[in-house]
Amino acid sequence: MLLSMTGFGEARLQDDRWTVIAELRTVNNRHFKLTSRISDPYSSLEPDAERLVRESIRRGTVQLTLRVERPRRAEDYKLNLVAIRSYAEQLCALQGGETVTISALIGLPGIVEERRPATDDPHQDWPELSAVIAKALAELQTARQEEGKAMAAELLSLGKVIETNLDRVLERGPEVVAAYQKRLTERVQNLVRDHGIVVEAKDLIREVAIHAERADIAEEITRLRAHLKQYVEVIDEAESSGRKLEFVVQEMGRETNTIGSKANDYEISRAVVEMKGALEKIRELIQNVE
Repeated sequence: MLLSMTGFGEARLQDDRWTVIAELRTVNNRHFKLTSRISDPYSSLEPDAERLVRESIRRGTVQLTLRVERPRRAEDYKLNLVAIRSYAEQLCALQGGETVTISALIGLPGIVEERRPATDDPHQDWPELSAVIAKALAELQTARQEEGKAMAAELLSLGKVIETNLDRVLERGPEVVAAYQKRLTERVQNLVRDHGIVVEAKDLIREVAIHAERADIAEEITRLRAHLKQYVEVIDEAESSGRKLEFVVQEMGRETNTIGSKANDYEISRAVVEMKGALEKIRELIQNVE
């Protein structure tokens, strides 16, 4: 089953203790690359998160966002009495002994201290956090599988385009030599008629044979058929393999180019153009296959 390298997954956990939100976005990349944004004090868990993500994703750029928010409590805030006295004394002196109100002080730096307790050991919370990330991964995988199915259908359809045009090439192949022999015979007859040049039959046959050998594309057609068969097999494999598809398509392109260069024929050239167009679309698609 093909997997797309593009997708999104999200999961959350919310209770009286905290709110945990995990988001995963993936885009295509030839290699695996993870970028993370994790709320403090859990940034030290990034290696654990990467190991978890790698279990499901082999290629692509992955953006992981893990937000951990705790509810505000009254005990999380405390007035800094030392700072209040210091500010009050200094302001009072500046104002010639005039009393300073608390409202004038409350907005000054250091007056209110936020004392939200940090987790002693972030790794103690990893089992719960990893479960949220795993749920986001499962949603991401579902999205990637759905897009992968659509991509597989399109890739198989493009493979049929190549196969249909390859059949046209195979059918046209024998006619190329016959057409060349006919053109050569007509030219020779014209030369004999107009200039009285004598051409031996054996020379004519040898020339046709040389052309037939140069234009012989039977081997390329056989190899391209074999690559097409492998192409379909890779798409139908249980495990997504974008790299293998890239290699097979590269070989298909090589055989298609050789057919086009060897067979000097208008009809075959048209079929080759159609095959090249399909191959170009295939290359674009498989750039997004894991």
